[in-house]
Amino acid sequence: MSKGFASSYRIVLLAAGMLVCFASLGARLVFLHVIDRDELVRYIDKARHQIIVETARRGDILSSDARHPGVGGDILATSRTLIVLGVDPQSLRKEDEKKWPQLAALIGVPLPDLSRILLTKSRPVALANASPASSPAKPGDLVINFSVTPASAKPTAGRPAAASPAVAATDPAVDDTVLDDQPDETGARPIRWAKLSETIEESTYAQIQALDIKGVYGQRAYRRAYPHNSLAAHVIGYVNKQGEPAAGIERYADFYLHGRDGWREGERDGLRRELPQFRTRDVPAADGYSVRLSIDASIQHMAEDELETIVRKYSPQKATIIVSDPQTGFILALANSPTFNLNEYNLVPTDEQGAMRNTAVSDMYEPGSVFKIVAASAALNERLVTPASQFDCSIDKIDYLGRTRSLPGEDHHFDQPLSVAEIISHSSNRGAAQLAMKLGDQRFYDYARAFGFGQLTGFPVGGEIVGSMASPAKWDGLTITRMPMGQSVAATPMQMHMAMGVIASGGYLLRPQVIQQITDASGEVVYRYTGVIKQRVITSETAHTMARLLTGVVSARQTRYGTEGTAPEAAIPNYEVAGKTGTSQKYLPEVMANGTTRLLPSKKHHVASFVGFFPASHPQVAISVIVDDADANAPGGVAYGAKVAAPAFKHLGEQLIQYLDIKPVYDTGSGRSALAMEGGRR
Repeated sequence: MSKGFASSYRIVLLAAGMLVCFASLGARLVFLHVIDRDELVRYIDKARHQIIVETARRGDILSSDARHPGVGGDILATSRTLIVLGVDPQSLRKEDEKKWPQLAALIGVPLPDLSRILLTKSRPVALANASPASSPAKPGDLVINFSVTPASAKPTAGRPAAASPAVAATDPAVDDTVLDDQPDETGARPIRWAKLSETIEESTYAQIQALDIKGVYGQRAYRRAYPHNSLAAHVIGYVNKQGEPAAGIERYADFYLHGRDGWREGERDGLRRELPQFRTRDVPAADGYSVRLSIDASIQHMAEDELETIVRKYSPQKATIIVSDPQTGFILALANSPTFNLNEYNLVPTDEQGAMRNTAVSDMYEPGSVFKIVAASAALNERLVTPASQFDCSIDKIDYLGRTRSLPGEDHHFDQPLSVAEIISHSSNRGAAQLAMKLGDQRFYDYARAFGFGQLTGFPVGGEIVGSMASPAKWDGLTITRMPMGQSVAATPMQMHMAMGVIASGGYLLRPQVIQQITDASGEVVYRYTGVIKQRVITSETAHTMARLLTGVVSARQTRYGTEGTAPEAAIPNYEVAGKTGTSQKYLPEVMANGTTRLLPSKKHHVASFVGFFPASHPQVAISVIVDDADANAPGGVAYGAKVAAPAFKHLGEQLIQYLDIKPVYDTGSGRSALAMEGGRR
C-alpha cells in the first residue's frame, strides 16, 4: 500500500471516534428534547419570563384656603419620584473601578463603604439564611424593599445615626439584598442586587448613567415627603419606610390615597433587557386620589407660632390650640406642643415619642370653669331661670334632695346675690352648683352628654378617647356641687372646643370635620364633605342668650365686685368676644403619712384654658387655648386661664380678623354692638 494513504487501522479508529461523537450528540439531543424536555422548557420560560411592577403614585394631602373654601391651599404631603440605586456585583467590570470615586461622590457615600459593597459578591450560607431578604427571588422578579434609612443621612445630636449601605449589606434588621437561589461552588449565595442608595434624584441618576458602570442600575420609586416639616403633623400623620400609612390622615384616608399598582408581564433577552414585542399583559397603574383638608396652612402657621410663644414664655408640659368654623364644625387649625418633624419621624428618640401623640383628642383634663356653660345653658334652656334670676353665692352649704351639701369655695366673696349673668361673668362656683341643682342629677348629666362629654366627638384621626364622666348612679354626695364647675369630669380639648361650639352654632353639636373633599388625578372632585349635625342641644334663643352672657367674661367694666369679667385679657377692641376661662388643679400622686400613695389636687400644677368665639352675635371663628402645667413661669406661680391662655386667644384672634377679613357687628345707628343693644333691651 502506498505510504500516501492512512492505514486501515487509523481509518477505522477515526470512523469509530466520529461515530461515538455523533452518537453522544444524538443521545444528548434525545435527552434534551425528549427525556428532559418539559423541565428544560420550564426553566427557559422561567429565565426569560419577567413581571415588572409599576408603582402607583400616592395622592397628595392638601390644605384649604378658609377665605375661599375648596380653592387654593398648600401641599402638605406629596410623593417625590426618586431612584433606588443598586448594583449586581456579578456584572461589574475591572475597567470600571476607576469610576468608583465619581460614583461615591454622586451618591454621597464614602469610597471605602462603596467599595466594600461592590466587592462583596457572595454571602456565606449561614448569614444568608439569617437575612429576612434571603428567600430566593424568582428569576425575572423585581424584589426591592424600601426600608433602609437613606445612606446619606447624618447623625443628629441625641438621635440615632442612619444605617449606612455597608451596614445594610450585613445587618439582617435593615437588609434587603437579593441573593441567588442556588449557592456557588464554595457554598455561598451569590449577591444579585445590593442597595447603594434610595434617595437619588433624577438629575443625579442621569450623571450616574453617563458613567456607564456595568451592573449599577436604578429603579424609579415614590417616596413620601412633607414640604412643611412639622406643620399640622398630628393631623397629617406619616407613611413609614415600608410604605405603610402609620398615623393621621395618611392612615385614615389611605383607601383614597394609596392608588393601585400596575404591572407588566413579558420576556427579556440574554442581557436582561425587556422585549416589548413579547409583552403579554400590561395593567397600568392608577394613581391615588388627593385629599383636601379643611386645615388652612396660614391659620395653622399662626396657631403653631402662638404655641411657640407660649412655650418660650411658660415652658408648659404641653399645650393645644384648636381653631374651627363654628357654623360647620370644620377644623381650620389644630396645633399641639410638643410636636415633631414628619420627615424625621423615625429619628424621634424613644423618650420623646409622646410628642407624636395628638393630645387634642388623646389626652384628657379637668376643664374647670369653662364647663360652667353646661349648667347655665341647660337651666336657661329648661326655662328654670332667666339671665336676671338671682342666687345667694355667699352660703357654703345648701339642702338638696333631703341632705345638706357642702358648696365649693370661691375665688371672691360675694356678699350679695348674683344674677345668672353675673354667675357667668364672675365665674361663681357656688352659682354654677345651684344652677345644676335646679336641673337635678339626671337632667344635668343628660345635658352634659348632649354637649358631647363622655363620648367620642367623631374626629377621624389621633386615637380619640371618650374622656371620663360618671353616670348619676355612681355619684357621691359632692358630685352635683363639683361637676358644674368642671371638676369630677375629664374631657379632651376637642370635646371642650365642640361643646363651646354648641353655643356658637346656634344650639347644635357638630361633628368636628377635617377632610373637605377628595379629588382624582385630574383635579375633579370625587366626594365633597359637608358639616354634620350630631344633634340639637339647646334652642337657638338659648344659644343667643348664652353668647351674650359670655361676652361679659371679657368685659373690663367695673361693677360692685370689681372688673365684670374674669378675662378682659381676651377682649379684642371693637369686636364682640364670647368665651370662658378655666383654671383646674391637676391631680398628682402624693405619699401619705401611712406610706400609701393617693392622687390629690395640686396647688402648684394647673391646666389653664380659654375657649371662645367671635363675633358673638354672628360667630365666624372659634378658638380654644389649653395650656398644661405652665405654673413655674406664670405670674404669682399659678397658671390662671386669664393670664396664660386668654392673651394667646386675643393675639391669634387679631391675626384671624385680618386674614379672614372679619367685620365687627355694629348697629349703624348707635355705633353699639348688636348684642349690647339687645342686652340693653332685655
